[in-house]
Amino acid sequence: MRERLHPDVFRLPVDRLREGYYSDAYFNFTKELLEGEDKHPRVLMQVFQKDHSILGGIDEAVAIVKECAGRSGDSGWVNGWGELEVRALYEGDDISPWETVMEIEGDYSLFVHLETVYLGCMARRTLVMRNVREVKDAAGSKEILFFPARHDHWLVQTGDGWAAHVAGAIGVSTDAQASWWGGRGVGTVPHGLIASYGGDTVAAATAFARRFAGEMNVTVLVDFENDSVRTALEVADALGEDLWGVRLDTSENLVDRSLLGEMGEFRPTGVNPRLVERVRSALDDAGHDRVRIVASGGFDAEKIRLFESLGAPVDAYGVGSSLLRGQNDFTADVVEVDGRPCAKVGRQRKPNPRLDPVE
Repeated sequence: MRERLHPDVFRLPVDRLREGYYSDAYFNFTKELLEGEDKHPRVLMQVFQKDHSILGGIDEAVAIVKECAGRSGDSGWVNGWGELEVRALYEGDDISPWETVMEIEGDYSLFVHLETVYLGCMARRTLVMRNVREVKDAAGSKEILFFPARHDHWLVQTGDGWAAHVAGAIGVSTDAQASWWGGRGVGTVPHGLIASYGGDTVAAATAFARRFAGEMNVTVLVDFENDSVRTALEVADALGEDLWGVRLDTSENLVDRSLLGEMGEFRPTGVNPRLVERVRSALDDAGHDRVRIVASGGFDAEKIRLFESLGAPVDAYGVGSSLLRGQNDFTADVVEVDGRPCAKVGRQRKPNPRLDPVE
């Protein structure tokens, strides 16, 4: 059996989860009623989704059941994990429509209140994992940098970063996103720092490299003055071996100055293949062929496929909000009660030999 993340990694708000604070109210009412009536049906709960996807959040879901299944007793919470049987797939597994990804078997009153939470974990992380895998497949051997932190609530960063990491992203932008595997966030010399140095990209980059070149791959945004070719050359000349790469991030409503003399046969706004070619050619001609180019700004799988089909000399893609879009919802159904089939019309047990028992 493969290893799973330990429950401690997730820093779960265990008391709140046990009391149903994050659960749909009707599950809490169901738990209260079953316990009050001393009714303890042994059910088989089956979890699935309806797309071809990449499974994420399963270790988090298992951890929730491990830590929060149970009942209130006279001396406090009585953990119910030992009374349940759980079988599940693993983080990063390819999954098919309607395939069972997890089964929970045991006294329903022990875990009914957790359905909202464990399904939500899988829905969110699987969405991110599927989206990252799609852009990674589009980029081939080129690196994907996971940059959507600013587009969503900070509380989702840890699990989203893990999902991106499992799906193939080479770097994430915050320490929180990298925390589950003990990594660190990566980034570039930002526009705000350049502004702090009076709009002088070279001055900001030089100061940044002087302080951090020994700790990270220094990458510099070169679109502050909307003249990416000139700025990239100036930064490369100034930083020398301390420069890992330059990042193109031209606004989708602007045309970089280096392209003004050759518009007419391509869409010139934003970061486009021709701009990348111009920067690459200029760097190579100046002897900076080791400097990488990171392209960012509105990238998704479709845009990456376009750049790759045209042979754009990009070394890495920074991808943001597109990695959080879409949906990949999960459903949980009781399909057996006390050893006999009992499911709503249209649902039935679908055993999956790929499931492994969770110790």
